Parts: sequence; structure tokens; C-alpha cells
Amino acid sequence: MQETPTVTAAEVARLAGVGRAAVSNWRKRHADFPAPVGGTSASPEFDLTHVEQWLRAQGKLPELTTAERLWRHLAAASESPAAGLAAVGALLLARQRGRRPRRPADPQLTPLLPDVDALVDELGPQGAFDELWQRFSAPGPGRAFATPDEVADLMVGLAGVGGDSVLDPAAGSGAMLRAAVRAGSASAHGQELDEGLARLAGLWLALRDVPGEVSTGDSLRADAFTGRTFDAVVCHPPFGITNWGEEELGHDPRWIVGVTPRTEPELAWVQHALAHLRTGGHAVLLMPPTVASRRAGRRIRAELLRRGALRAVFALPSGAAAPHAVPLHLWVLRRPASDAPPPARALLVDAAGGDLAETGPRILAAWRQFTATADAEVDEAGFARAVPVVDLLDEEVDLTPARRQPTDTGGDTGEHLVRTRERLAAVVADLPALMPQVAPVADGQDGQFLTVGELVRAGTLRLLGPIRAASPEGGEPSAGGPPVLTVEDVLNGRAPSGRDDGRLGPEIRLAAGDVVVPMIARQLTAGVVTTGEALLGRNLYLLRPNPTVLDPWFLAGQLRTSANERQASSLSGTSRFDIRRAQVRRLPLDEQRAYGDAFQRLDAFESAIRQAASLGAELARLTADGLARGALSPVEPGAATTGPLRRQKDRRKSPKDH
Repeated sequence: MQETPTVTAAEVARLAGVGRAAVSNWRKRHADFPAPVGGTSASPEFDLTHVEQWLRAQGKLPELTTAERLWRHLAAASESPAAGLAAVGALLLARQRGRRPRRPADPQLTPLLPDVDALVDELGPQGAFDELWQRFSAPGPGRAFATPDEVADLMVGLAGVGGDSVLDPAAGSGAMLRAAVRAGSASAHGQELDEGLARLAGLWLALRDVPGEVSTGDSLRADAFTGRTFDAVVCHPPFGITNWGEEELGHDPRWIVGVTPRTEPELAWVQHALAHLRTGGHAVLLMPPTVASRRAGRRIRAELLRRGALRAVFALPSGAAAPHAVPLHLWVLRRPASDAPPPARALLVDAAGGDLAETGPRILAAWRQFTATADAEVDEAGFARAVPVVDLLDEEVDLTPARRQPTDTGGDTGEHLVRTRERLAAVVADLPALMPQVAPVADGQDGQFLTVGELVRAGTLRLLGPIRAASPEGGEPSAGGPPVLTVEDVLNGRAPSGRDDGRLGPEIRLAAGDVVVPMIARQLTAGVVTTGEALLGRNLYLLRPNPTVLDPWFLAGQLRTSANERQASSLSGTSRFDIRRAQVRRLPLDEQRAYGDAFQRLDAFESAIRQAASLGAELARLTADGLARGALSPVEPGAATTGPLRRQKDRRKSPKDH
């Protein structure tokens, strides 16, 4: 660690919730602003402690939680955030086991010990580590992308992880292993090339007394689990690594379906996963989509199919995991018994449209339908198909799900197109009436503001959540459980779409007038609950205002401003928000209600805009599909149609017709 924690000017701006230009102005106008202690003239660095003291004296430092303050000092002081967090994690583990060392292993941690102790007293060692982990795992400069919990949970669900042993040979900081533990895994094991990340993953398991270990090293070149097999393997391997050891591993016994080509490193991970599976066990790997069709890998793909090892490929929506612009695939493999006949079908699911919150349950349902009986038939137009293996073993062995889906005949394309066009026209016609009428205020003043934290302390507001997933006691979640409001529901302004999976702890029931805010999102978003009965989903703040002093629509509108987006975002500049730092303007209740009405109308306007965009995209797709198939034909401008888009023909009369 560095002897003196430092921050750049950009980080000072994020600390204070202002723009970079404001920091430049402070340096010019205030002679007592801390002088640079490092960096360059173009990018100076400042002592973090001195900066915080100056900001606090100027009344410019928002109130910080103990966890946030500790993380900021830790991140600023550490050459490697992973190593810094691992060092604190070792202290927390010692505290949990009743051993408190006289001094930390790294003497630079000594100034942080009071905040470490305060956080442990507040949350316990596990909770303290989790709070710091949440801040570490947010994307930021110099940090590896962690597999999102939603993807990891889906993967362990497909692998059928229950009370079994699990291996992740590319563990990272442990996202897959944590998902496996949430699903009830009896033991979790992993290997990771980065020593700091491996320590973090191991510490998380140790703090929960989960049997297992996370080794450091290259899984392909130096397998830490040679000869060992597990009930399930889940893995998000590195993509596109050219120097993965192909020359030295040419005759490796893990290549059970053939030598892996040099240009197919992801297929090396596939075979590595298969080699560590017990007979009948499943492996699920997150893969780039090109692996399903690259010519160099067609021999390996064909052999995986022939032997019954590759059971399914699922195309996920774009943005499900890094790299976010690519619609990644999930490959599900099974270690077949040596004397078992190969299955006749493989499941291909195209879930690239929509978002994972909607398609995840459909993916699991399709997989369970496919595995309910041997060689089950699945045929859902445009989404899922159990394809005969013999059909896949063509010249290309292309396993891209979208290219193998049954085609919707579209017999009612014309009717559907007309209905969609009418719905779009109706929505667009309503837009002017939905937009709230506003006018500039002459010499308008910003007025006084209170933070959400101050409103909570004053009793004006209750702050609940965000909640995390809790380890289930066992059994399948009830399909008839109460609805759950998810982050995606709030971001898309829709009704609760999730279902209670038995892992919400605690269960918080929503009430009309509650305001919900995602903890992690691309931009700060606030929604108002209009009906009760649903449960609060994971990673959502719930703000419950006292309706006699605070209007919920006014509160939601105040929270979602760009100023609060800067104010509530983390120091690292990520899309993680601490809503307690957001500011709300002080106004009498009757004025709040007037503003609240405008915010509510604006919310309805935005909802209509989203609906119009969705209908417009659907209309364009229907029209393109119909024209391409010949179900629709172009008409001349002004020509009449009879029936739903009846084909128009030029019937100009010739002279002999008279």
C-alpha cells in the first residue's frame, strides 16, 4: 500500500458530488486548498485525508457511511484494490474466529483499524466484508468485470447445483462460487490466476465456513485439481486468449474429445470442465457467440454432440455480462456414462431479445422441459427448439440458436400489423396531453435541500434495503409465491415481474406510496409504487415517506436529477448509488403536491415514449418480415386497401377494355 492515500481531481469531484471544473475553481480561489502531493502538473494527486478535512470544513463533504468511508480510504491507499480488500478480509476472518492480531500484516492498514472495528461492530465480520465487497465488485478503472449475480444464479440453476460439490476453474473474485453457495452447494472449489482475486474468493468462503478452497494459478497450464471430479462445474472463462498453452498441452489427458485447436481457447476450457465432471454431472460455461460457429472448432463441436456431451446452447440478451455489447452464449454440458447411448437431440434457445430478468425463467423452464424425459421434444417458435443431433452434424456444425429456430409462418401478419399500427398511432396521439406544462421561473432560486439521510434521521422518511440473497434452507421455490419487484421492473416502469424464489431475506412487502430506487443502474432512477402486495426485490432501496409531510411523487422526481446522480454515485465513478447522500428540496406540502403532479405526468410521458419505441420496433419487424415472405406487398401512396393489407395490383385498363 502507498504510505499516503491520494486522490485525483476527478476523484475529489466525485467525493464532493460536483463537476471537475468546480475543483479547479476551488484550487484557484481558496489558498488553503490542499497542495498536490504527487502526480503530474496535468494530473495532480492530493492527500485524501487533507482533502476530506478541507471539504468538511467548507461544508462540501456529503455524509458518508462507515463502509463508504472505509472503502474510499482503502481504494485510494491501495496499489491493488483486490489486495487491499484481501488484507482487510484477513483481519475480519481473524475477528470472526476469535483471534485479533496485535497489529495488521500490512502496517499501512493501521490508520483504518478504527473504521474496520466500527463496521464489524455494526454488521459483523461477514456483513462488513460483504459491504466492502459490493463496492469493490462495481466496475471501475483497473478492476476486472465480475459475472453479474443474475447470470451466475442462472448458470448454477442450469447446472442443477444443490447440496453438491462445485468447481469454478476461472473463479475471478468468486461470483460463481457465491451463486453456488446461495443455491445450497455443500462445497465450493476454484482456481484463479490473479492472486488477489483468488484470496478474495477464498476469504468469502472462509467467512461463511463453506468447505472448499480457491487455489492460485493457471488452470489450463497448472491444474490444481488434477484427477479430481465434481458434481458440477460453472465457469466464465477468459475470452480470446491466444497464448493459452496449446503447444505444451498437445497430448493432455483432458482433451477427451480431441486435441483442441490453437485458435479455440474457449473449447479448451470446455474440455477442462468436462474432465472435472463426475459421470452424470453438468457443466455450464459462459461463452462468446463465435465459438458456436467458428470453422476451426467444428470438429470438436461435432464430437461433443456425437458423444452426448453438449446438451444445450442458450443465446443471452446483450448486456447480460461483459463484454456488454455482445450477446453471449451459455453452453450446458453433461459427462455421459461410457456405455450410455448418445441422446438424439440438443436444445438450442434464442433468448437474445428482451432482458435477462424476463428470459431467465423461460430459459430454466425450457431446460427443465427438455430434461424431464429422455429426448424430449421442445418446439417454441422463435425461442426454443430441441434439434436432432443428426441435423446439427452438417458441414458447418453451427450451433448458433437463432439459425436453428422454427419459423413462425406469420399467417396473421396483416392483422397483427394493423393492430400494432393502430396501437402506435393511439400512443403517439396521447403524447402531447401527457407532457406536463411547465414555465421558466424568473430569478428562480435553488432553495434549501436536505439529504435523504437527514430526512431519515428527522423521521420524515424510512429507508429500507437494499436486500441481498439469502441462502435457502432447501427445496424448490414456490411457483405460486408472491410477485417481486425487480431492478429491471423499476428501470422499465413496469409491474412486478419476478417471483419469490425463497432467497429474499428479509421479505419486505411494498405499500402504495413507497419510492423504490435501484442501487446499481446506468443512471439514477426512482419509481413510485401504486399498488401493494409485491415484495421488494434484490438491490433496491425502499423509501417510505410520511405522507403528511412528504409527497412520494415529489420525492421520486427530486431523487432522479442529474445532480443527485453525481451526488449519490460512488467514488469510483461507477453506476452504484448510495441514496442516503441524495438531496431533496425543502418545500411546503401543497407545493410538493403540485410538483409531484408534474413529476407523475412526466413519468406517464416517459412510459408512453417507451411503449411507442417498442411498438415502432415491432411494426418495423412485422413489415420487414411480411414483405420478405410475400405476405405483404407495397402499395402506391393513396391507394385503398380492403381487408388487412390486401395485396394491391396495378389494374390500369388497356384500350381494348373499353
